[in-house]
Amino acid sequence: MIWKMTVARILFAAVTLCTVAAPSAQQPPPPSAAQEGFVPVDQLPKPQDTMPAAPLVATAYAFVWVMLFGYVVSIWRRLSTVQRELETVSRRIGTGGRTP
Repeated sequence: MIWKMTVARILFAAVTLCTVAAPSAQQPPPPSAAQEGFVPVDQLPKPQDTMPAAPLVATAYAFVWVMLFGYVVSIWRRLSTVQRELETVSRRIGTGGRTP
């Protein structure tokens, strides 16, 4: 029992050490010309890979609405099934347990 606790402590220490040591071992990249001082806007490199945000936001909202609608339809269908089963059980109880 004691050796299990010891092994658990050693593993915990190793995982903690690895998660703390890994980020601190990385060197930050050297500063670029833009970070060292003032650079006029016309001298900045033009962004090559840009995407307009509006289509992405509209797509995300559409996806969320479609998923929500699908979820509501799924719940509605399951509830109607449960309601039909409850009506069947109520009829059976009312007739003394005999199936019609």
